[in-house]
Amino acid sequence: MYLEIVTPEAVVFRAQVEAVKVPGHDGEFQMLNNHAPIVSTLTEGEVKINLAAGSENEIKRKDQVGFRTETSEPNVLYYTIKGGVLEMKDNKAIILAD
Repeated sequence: MYLEIVTPEAVVFRAQVEAVKVPGHDGEFQMLNNHAPIVSTLTEGEVKINLAAGSENEIKRKDQVGFRTETSEPNVLYYTIKGGVLEMKDNKAIILAD
């Protein structure tokens, strides 16, 4: 599936991903490929992004926008948000993040 993370300043991330886990208003949840359409509010927390193997991604100002990685999970990125909204439709997820 395709994931895009948009902040008021810029589009900070675009890539094909295998999964994304988000801090939903009623608890954390994960979306995989071909997930049912959904719109959800997000709370403060971390977005966990499992990158698709071999996919190219676009990360703007990686060192300045809050992305982090862990050496034990080289294909996983974490992005901290203060809140926002998520829409998943037609295998494309868009996160509008604060």
